[in-house]
Amino acid sequence: MTAAQGGALPTVRVSADGARALRHLRPWVWRKDVLEAPAAPGGWVVAVVDPRGQPAGQALWAEKSPLALRLLTRRPPSEEPVDAAWFRARLQASIARRASCGRESLRLVHGEADGLPGLFVDRYRDRLVIQTLSEGMDTRKEGLAATLEELTGATQVVCRDDGSGRDFEQLPRETRVLRGPRETEAEWREGDSVFRTDLLHGMKTGAFLDQAENHLRAGELGRGRALDAFSYHGGFALALSARCDSVLALEQDPAAVARLRENVQRNGRRNVEAREANAFDVLHQLDRDGERYDTVVLDPPGLAKRKEGPRTAMRAYRELNVRALRLLRSGGLLVTCSCSGKVKPPDFEEMLLGAADDVRRPVQILERRGPAADHPALGGLPETEYLKAFFVRPL
Repeated sequence: MTAAQGGALPTVRVSADGARALRHLRPWVWRKDVLEAPAAPGGWVVAVVDPRGQPAGQALWAEKSPLALRLLTRRPPSEEPVDAAWFRARLQASIARRASCGRESLRLVHGEADGLPGLFVDRYRDRLVIQTLSEGMDTRKEGLAATLEELTGATQVVCRDDGSGRDFEQLPRETRVLRGPRETEAEWREGDSVFRTDLLHGMKTGAFLDQAENHLRAGELGRGRALDAFSYHGGFALALSARCDSVLALEQDPAAVARLRENVQRNGRRNVEAREANAFDVLHQLDRDGERYDTVVLDPPGLAKRKEGPRTAMRAYRELNVRALRLLRSGGLLVTCSCSGKVKPPDFEEMLLGAADDVRRPVQILERRGPAADHPALGGLPETEYLKAFFVRPL
């Protein structure tokens, strides 16, 4: 791997289409575009050449993943050696790009968008959580954890390699503490609210940091009687509670509800009711009972994770948004989100307008938002534009 490999880098010859993709800012080569595989194990850095042998860059090689190559640099080894110092410099640059963020919890490394394909690093105050979604980063995570500890002064580095993306890469799932103490409870502040989570057992890396800016924006715009469906640990609910008269927070998972209630109590928010319930069912019942709200937030989990998922997901999103729009008073606020990468922003907006048509209520689109700025998308790679958050006002 890199400097430890010794000698010249193994070489991968790719098709004209594969080379063209790399040269036109795509960071991946699919296995079907590999003409000649390298004499190297998975995880190694390899030199990439086109059918004529012309350099196309350097990449991480995967033995089993459908994504055979993940680009590291378009320069050949003679111009830019990819070694331990290279990885350190990339990590340092990624961390520096977040220096002005100012939040206690944020993403420090966001995979391909930071030139470190398949590597994701989140910070919770002085603790770090690493996720590796490529074989190349998986084989390096111990060394990456040590470098990150040095660069950030972190007191703990936790591995959260238990996501479904590992199955796609044919990598085993695991969670463990890589460096530091065994205790994995973490606390941090988001806006005026203090949260606590378990970095080894919470969803994602413990919290939904990509929604942090949307939480705070909803807190600025929300008012009156509020409903937060799919609340998880209360990111939207606690932000809304500062300005809203009351907040009903719905969450189906018992462990998440318990944590939600702890966070509500920790922050002294007496106007938040945490209820363990299925949001689809409750929204329907509230409408039947004639209940009405001034603010509604829909932030469901990913609904399009399988190949046949997008069509089924769009029906579920439409049903949710129809029910939410029926519950909203005229002039209220709907914050509706999707974290399904297979649902593209234009399709999500079309669904939302369809839901508005179903209930015969025109809507003003106040803001089209995505994830927080520490979760940037990579231009030319639409797969990285996964989170959509629409702020709308029904008339």
